[in-house]
Amino acid sequence: MQDAFAYCAALVRNADRDRFVASLFAPAQHRDALFALYAFAVEIGRVREAAREVLPGEIRLKWWSEVLADERGGEAAGNPVAGALLSTIERYSLATNKFTDLIEAHRFDLYDEPMATVAELESYTALTSSAVIGLAAQILGTAANAAAGPAGIAYGLTALMHAFPVHAARHQLYLPVELLERHGVRVDDIFAGRSPDGLRAAFAELRGLARANLDLAHARLLAMPDAAVPAFLPVALVRPWLDRLERGDAFAPGDISPWRRQWLIWRAARNPARIAG
Repeated sequence: MQDAFAYCAALVRNADRDRFVASLFAPAQHRDALFALYAFAVEIGRVREAAREVLPGEIRLKWWSEVLADERGGEAAGNPVAGALLSTIERYSLATNKFTDLIEAHRFDLYDEPMATVAELESYTALTSSAVIGLAAQILGTAANAAAGPAGIAYGLTALMHAFPVHAARHQLYLPVELLERHGVRVDDIFAGRSPDGLRAAFAELRGLARANLDLAHARLLAMPDAAVPAFLPVALVRPWLDRLERGDAFAPGDISPWRRQWLIWRAARNPARIAG
């Protein structure tokens, strides 16, 4: 089983460096479990890229749902991420519905249908990003759902805005149609790579929603047990990320260099008030 956890650690290190670095600030006895959780999130989050077509993607997600329902037996044990995840769920008494809800939310990723409303987008980020933060906090021995909710929404919205050019290039739209219509933006403009004034206004509104959730998370984080801090450390990137998005174009959002991301996480670990502050 230790080989399975080592595999998860390597996967997270390569595919989600921010969460990997954040996990290093957790107590050693919990790190393997965090790597298993984050490796699962990586596997589900990249299902469209891995499967390339809808049907293989649906099969892949169904396989994971069956793993969580204990319907795959030895086949699951032969998959290092599945084996490590099932061991983690049992060890920490994690609710499997959180994982199945995350899988269902990511089914949206397989299709080219746009996100319809802002409420749907908030629900998507809550079922994905917020759930992962909440589960990580539970692994660390704390209940931090009140802070995980808005923190995850802020993190998820910001990540989706940053990935907007990639999604637009493959005709995938997380920016809600409701928001685009309010600002007079046509979906065809986005897929053609055009950036009208209305798109900038739509992004400004979405950044405002992310900042509002970040402010709410900050207030709740101040009352959070110190043990939960490592679960929230990637959220320290949200405010600097939003600042760059505000200065850039939707199709050229800019990025934070790896060394600065690591420094922001390290700084937040030393002073948790900086996580969402």
